[in-house]
Amino acid sequence: MIREHVDILIIGAGPAGLAAAIAAREDGIDSILVLEREAMPGGILRQCIHNGFGLHRFKEELTGPEYAQRDIDRALELKIPIECSTTVLSVSKDRVVTCISREKGLRLIEAGAVILAMGCRERPRGALCTPGTRCAGIYSAGTAQRFVNLEGFMPGQRVVILGSGDIGLIMARRMTLQGAKVLACVEIMPFSSGLNRNIVQCLQDYDIPLYLSHTVTDIQGRERLESVTVSKVDERRRPIPGTEMVFECDTLLLSVGLIPENELSEGAGVVISPATSGAVVTDSFETSVPGIFACGNVLHVHDLVDHVSNESFRAGHAAASYVRSEKKPGLMLKVEDGAGVRGVVPQLIRLAPQEPVTLMFRPSGVFRNASAVISCGDKELMRRKAMIFTPGEMAAYSLKPELFAGLDGSLPLTVRIEKGDE
Repeated sequence: MIREHVDILIIGAGPAGLAAAIAAREDGIDSILVLEREAMPGGILRQCIHNGFGLHRFKEELTGPEYAQRDIDRALELKIPIECSTTVLSVSKDRVVTCISREKGLRLIEAGAVILAMGCRERPRGALCTPGTRCAGIYSAGTAQRFVNLEGFMPGQRVVILGSGDIGLIMARRMTLQGAKVLACVEIMPFSSGLNRNIVQCLQDYDIPLYLSHTVTDIQGRERLESVTVSKVDERRRPIPGTEMVFECDTLLLSVGLIPENELSEGAGVVISPATSGAVVTDSFETSVPGIFACGNVLHVHDLVDHVSNESFRAGHAAASYVRSEKKPGLMLKVEDGAGVRGVVPQLIRLAPQEPVTLMFRPSGVFRNASAVISCGDKELMRRKAMIFTPGEMAAYSLKPELFAGLDGSLPLTVRIEKGDE
């Protein structure tokens, strides 16, 4: 089998893959190839027809397709080749990518650097162990979004939504606007996992009740869903007897979390973080396998696509520097989750960085009038107070290079949240 070669190969043509490709091309890399398994580039944004995208990056409000089209147009302008309807089967440690497509068949592509930008997928019903029948009418929120927005198909008319992730909140509004009756949004945690603006704009503005500390405990229906039972849960998330509510409905949408698509990453030997379910990366977004980088939702699930793009631009520039052998390995400073923090990215920072380093994480709960503190041993590098920290909104803090002066890597950098007065 004939092997092809490219300097940088990018897997995924969603917002992360497109941004990384654009950055690498603008950095002077001529040999770039983007592989996408869908028939068109743009990723999940193609089905996100609501507005609210681009406020940070473009300083204007765009729909998902409009946001994606700007990067698609820029990639076309830069003559970046994007091969759609191409499935990547594996990535090896020495950066040989095996892929297949109807037009070109099975291929092996050697790459100077590989950027993983495969995005994430929804957690299915099987992961929830919810009792009840296996009837029709149960969909993930993203699947329902694709049906309604891209295929013109309404999943049902009386809807209950389990989980308060952003996709579920947005679909509560979308189904209502399409004429369905959304009976309730049910969340097992005592707080929502979605953005506060989506709770207001998608639930409160349409009088859709949000039941916190509740979950679906039974599903009834033979051929088609007929009703679901919702129960209150205690502090250990166990259903409380006597609190059952029955909702007669024909549709249950699941918005119960997103999982980074890391099967290819694991096949390449990339170390995966148990906190993020994405790769462990350095501040240049390089994984534990030299020359393989990761960015976007395959690295950690973001709340805003603007952050995905900004992160992926940096990954594209880093991959370009790697191909040109401009950055040499050095001592690393380990970054750890402290109290109130889950999933800090990056997990490793090269000592004496030349550029500011942005640390991103999600709070493990809701904290009011608290402070984010970044320290190394007894040395406090940064302290920022905020009115509220919530798991639905990612926190991001930029550290200037001079803050790392005097650190030798013997002690880890710790990110924590210190509680304030309620």
